[in-house]
Amino acid sequence: MGNYVFFHLHIIFCFHRKYYIGSTKDVYNRLEAHLCSKKGFTSRASDWELKYCESFVTRSLAIKSERQIKNWKSRLMIEKLIG
Repeated sequence: MGNYVFFHLHIIFCFHRKYYIGSTKDVYNRLEAHLCSKKGFTSRASDWELKYCESFVTRSLAIKSERQIKNWKSRLMIEKLIG
């Protein structure tokens, strides 16, 4: 069996009731970066927690899924996905 590198779609949530949707190769390092962020959207809170993660075999598939969810522009659909 070969060595596979997976890319991940992730959804994080903070106490301020905000969701952030992104994709990365390393979910836990990326979450740590969001928690320590000093600029950008995720810098507005320091209590982000991982709510959803889905793995893909290519970066392009992870980004495609990320864009699809962002295009929903619907908290209800995101919460349904998270379940």
